[in-house]
Amino acid sequence: MIGLIQRVTQASVEVNNQQIATIDQGILLLLGVEREDSKKQADRLLQRVLTYRIFEDDSRRMNKSLLDINGELLVVPQFTLPADTNKGTRPSFGPAAAPKLGKQLFDYFLKQAEVKLGKIQTGQFGADMQVSLINNGPVTFWLHC
Repeated sequence: MIGLIQRVTQASVEVNNQQIATIDQGILLLLGVEREDSKKQADRLLQRVLTYRIFEDDSRRMNKSLLDINGELLVVPQFTLPADTNKGTRPSFGPAAAPKLGKQLFDYFLKQAEVKLGKIQTGQFGADMQVSLINNGPVTFWLHC
């Protein structure tokens, strides 16, 4: 399971010109599910996302997590993250989970995130989404579990 996390001051998702999700300070997580993933990888990735120290403390060091700052989380399904880009100029999506597994693990991840964080915002699985963000820093990390 792959998570691309971005520290944001705000982020939102639109589907069919309708805003379906918005957050202020927190993390925009683009979530990619791979063929071999299970709930174990989802649990590990969620733990890392919630506790990854990418927010500044009083000394301006990245020493605080999303939980520490009581930040918001926007989770967007991202089918293209697991793509194999090692050869040629066209990505191969062979490493990505089939849609059924992808949706199951995405939904599982969301439920677990709600338990641990409370209210979260989400993109729409399988939809053509427009994602907007203000990346604070910019700060972006690729997490793989």
